Amino acid sequence: MAERKPFLLRVDRDTLDAVQRWANDDLRSLNGQIEFLLRRALRDAGRAPKGGAPSNNAPDDPTDTLSDA
Repeated sequence: MAERKPFLLRVDRDTLDAVQRWANDDLRSLNGQIEFLLRRALRDAGRAPKGGAPSNNAPDDPTDTLSDA
């Protein structure tokens, strides 16, 4: 598993609440949902790291081409 580096993220309450609801709907933790969204945004922008595997704590998403599935 790749090294995980903690960092502080400041975000307004409404955005955080919306992402938390989305995470709950997808059965992910808030942290897992933020990581999923970041990986998807990187992939969509053509900036995903080569050979980078997603963390194992987020459920697989069939639309997420970065997963091992």
